[in-house]
Order: sequence, then C-alpha cells, then structure tokens
Amino acid sequence: METPLDRAHAAMQAAPEDERARLRYFERVADGELFVLLAAEPGEQGLDFETFPVGGGRYVLAFDREERLAAFAGRPAPYAALSGRALANMLAGQGLGLGLNLGALSETLLAAEALGWLAATLGHEGPEETEARPEEFRAPVGLPEPLIEALSVKLALAAGLARAAWLCGVSYEGGRRGHLLAFVDAEPGAEAALARAVSEALVFSGIEAGALDVAFLDAADPAAARLATVGLGFEIPKPAAPEPPAAPGSDPARPPRLR
Repeated sequence: METPLDRAHAAMQAAPEDERARLRYFERVADGELFVLLAAEPGEQGLDFETFPVGGGRYVLAFDREERLAAFAGRPAPYAALSGRALANMLAGQGLGLGLNLGALSETLLAAEALGWLAATLGHEGPEETEARPEEFRAPVGLPEPLIEALSVKLALAAGLARAAWLCGVSYEGGRRGHLLAFVDAEPGAEAALARAVSEALVFSGIEAGALDVAFLDAADPAAARLATVGLGFEIPKPAAPEPPAAPGSDPARPPRLR
C-alpha cells in the first residue's frame, strides 16, 4: 500500500531539480509517524537506537509502516513510534544519519547534515504576535497553489484543534493589505500549534519571504460569518472517537505477543 512518504519520495525522484518537491518530502518526513529500530526495549535511560555503518557514517533506521520494519528486521525487534519531527530533534547534533524505509521503493539515506537542517527548520520561531484591526475581508487572490496545497495537508493533520479555518484577503486600519487565515473555535491551548503549522506550510511550500496573518475567532464573532461568505475554507477533521480495547487474541491479524 502506497504511503504519503512514498508519494512524496516518488515526486522528488521524478524532479530532482525541483526544490519544492524536496521540501514537500522533508515535510512528510516531519509530519509522519515513524517506527524506529531500537537496540533494546525502551527503559528508564530512554531510547537506545540501533545504528548501522553506511559509507563512513552511522545511521538510525526508521520506517513509515510497522510491517516494513518487521520485513527489514526479519525477526522480532524492539522499536519506538515517534513523529518525524521528534526524531529529527533527538538525532540532530549527534553525527547520526537516518535511513528511511530501507528495502522499499522509497528508501532514502538522510545524512546528519540533512537532519540538522530539518531540526533547525522545524525549530524556527513561529509568527510574531501583533494587534491589527481588519476593515475589510475579501476573497483570496494570487496565492501560489503550492501554498494552498501545503495548508490543506497541514490542516488535515490538525484534527480536533479547531472547528474551521478560512483563508481570505484582508485590509487593515492604516491601509495595510494582505492575507489572513482565521481559525474558528480553536481548542484552548492549540493556538501556538496552529500558528506554527501555518508557518511551516509557508516554509515547506518554498514561498520565499511569504507572509500570512493568523487569527483566532469565536463562532459567535460577526467576522466569522463574514469570512465564511468570502473566504476559502479548509477542512479540519473532527477527532476520531476512541475505539474500545480489543481482547487479546480476538483479532486474527494481530495474535497476542508471547514472551
């Protein structure tokens, strides 16, 4: 089954000179869940990554599907599930590279320098907080399609963090004009994560010196109704309902582990 990382890797390989394709690949690495091969079961000392020598360097191995890790290891092996961004931050500065999906069509070796760049990019400060009074909202015009696509992907991953998001053109008091992405009924405490997601969408879409204002509104705010009439809406999924735990051995595809 093809994964988002597979598709991003194929697009990058098909256009090796396309910087945006490379950026989108790194974005999928950062946003995805990765299954990392360990040398031992996790303990009080943290994670002990299994490392492999490749071309004079040492690499940690990770896969975007548990099945791929199992097929590569060929034996029961300890592993940890981490987000790509968390793994990049953990490995940055340690002189370790990252081998992704070895044995699959999307296998890639990210050198230590590439991981350092990714961690630094993800650690970039988000947008500055300012105050401005909008005077007019209008339909968004002239925004690059790669940015629209990047926002769609980012907000699809923000399940449950807000009820809706609207992108529009905006004019402020004093004459400044720009574009605004407004989140409606954001969950308390989610504002920083949502603002950071917008900032990363700008970076990974390859929009140089791009700017996009972010606002947070209550559904009862009259501005929210106006935005819904002129803005471009983005789907933010509702959080998935938790499934009741299955009894051990009840799923024939996942037999109980034996120790």
